[in-house]
Amino acid sequence: MIKFKKGKIYLIGAGPGDPGLITIKGAECIKRADVVVYDYLAAPALLKYAKKDAKIIYVGKKGGDHTMSQEKINELLVSKGKDGLVVARLKGGDPFIFGRGGEEAEALIEAGVAFEVVPGVTSAVAAPAYAGIPLTHRDYTSSVSLITGHEDPLKDESSIRWDTLAQSGSTLVFFMGVKNLPNICQRLLENGKSSDTPVALVRWGTTPKQQTVSGTLKNIVQKVAEAKLKPPSLIVVGDVVSLREKMQWFEKRPFHGKRIVVTRAREQASDLVATLTELGAECIEIPTIKVVPPSDNSPLENAILNIKTYDWLIFTSVNGVKFFFDTLLKMGKDVRVLGHLKCACIGPVTKEELKNNGIVSDILPESYRAESIVDAFQQNIDGEKIDIQGKNILLPRAKEARSVLPEELKKMGATVDEVTAYVTEQVTEEKERLLKLLENSSDDESSGIDMVTFTSSSTVKNFKSLLPQDRFTQLMKGITVACIGPITADTAVAEGLKPDIIATEYTIPGLVDAMVNHTY
Repeated sequence: MIKFKKGKIYLIGAGPGDPGLITIKGAECIKRADVVVYDYLAAPALLKYAKKDAKIIYVGKKGGDHTMSQEKINELLVSKGKDGLVVARLKGGDPFIFGRGGEEAEALIEAGVAFEVVPGVTSAVAAPAYAGIPLTHRDYTSSVSLITGHEDPLKDESSIRWDTLAQSGSTLVFFMGVKNLPNICQRLLENGKSSDTPVALVRWGTTPKQQTVSGTLKNIVQKVAEAKLKPPSLIVVGDVVSLREKMQWFEKRPFHGKRIVVTRAREQASDLVATLTELGAECIEIPTIKVVPPSDNSPLENAILNIKTYDWLIFTSVNGVKFFFDTLLKMGKDVRVLGHLKCACIGPVTKEELKNNGIVSDILPESYRAESIVDAFQQNIDGEKIDIQGKNILLPRAKEARSVLPEELKKMGATVDEVTAYVTEQVTEEKERLLKLLENSSDDESSGIDMVTFTSSSTVKNFKSLLPQDRFTQLMKGITVACIGPITADTAVAEGLKPDIIATEYTIPGLVDAMVNHTY
């Protein structure tokens, strides 16, 4: 009887490329793993689930270039299992559908290492679905065949029953068959498949790089050659392919195939990244700033200690709200000490953050910029005119903030205490990556950048400082520049950039809307 060790290997189907298609169980296994071993076709984005101290090992194989042979991979898994480690073995698609997961399971069984199989979404189903091709349809076919397209065409005898496939009426899905496409088409035609049978090839299915070429058995080889389609691609043969013309959805999204740089602070970029990704973009996070507390937080602490001396509390950003309340709570206080204050804030997102902290803003200007608060003070609250003559106003905000707001409030007779609640610092970790991407863009390569988004003046300034100034204009040639509003756009112009997109609503949704309108 084989005695299993305490280590365990999870053979996980990582899905076809879209990281959102990982199963819940698959993600949970990655979170528990001491070691993550992943393939070329397993989305690198899934590594975000790994523990900080997990060892990450890439064993990808593509186009004959093997980082590690299958035998060595088997040995690696056995070794880690015998060491008592939990291993997440990420395999593209499903591990038991042309994923060689069966071979790895056999090696683990022979070595007495415990394992589990976590099925994944196979590209055979997902890629056609994202291309608008249902593999079965009651008006077309009720069966599907999955076939390797990697069989050697020079073999004396094929293990594939081409006559059965050609005459079955099933939808045929070939894996890894781009190089053998001429042979696949020839074999099907020789065995009686109609030359008018629809065919589609889907490259990088379910990812922002997805590309689909469709035709028929008689012309698909030529069409694929003209499109210069390369692996990894899936081949779908059958009448259901004709449904793509009306069912395609994924490649119709406004930013499909576009690579968009997000320069916002990493911890604040999620909303913009999620929205752009949903609209088809491949988002590249190159944070140029990070938001941190000031080195000396005593001015804000003193202001909170003397909070009863203020009449108004004004917030100009979500960060201002966040850092103010972080300090408030760290000082052992809560919103009850703010009960006598009236509050104003800029923008609906800032208003929502304030509400999440237990306070409803008395003023929300129509326009989301500092000057708009000045205009709003000329209006009324509940029918009564706002008079800030002689009022004390606390303004917790960024160290580098523009001076227009406190200056205008002082002109209206208020006493304004500007207090640094947070500091924006430059981030340079992604400098080399950014430069490489921009160089590819200027060389007109597919791995470059199509658009750069800026959500503040500091993102613009820090972005420019990351690049060689003598090459800045050349590197940015042909790249669309999107700014969240006129102030950010003015900074962009001052830094030598030409804004192509300027949002009229100075919010993330407003920026995205402006980008979509520009695209169309």
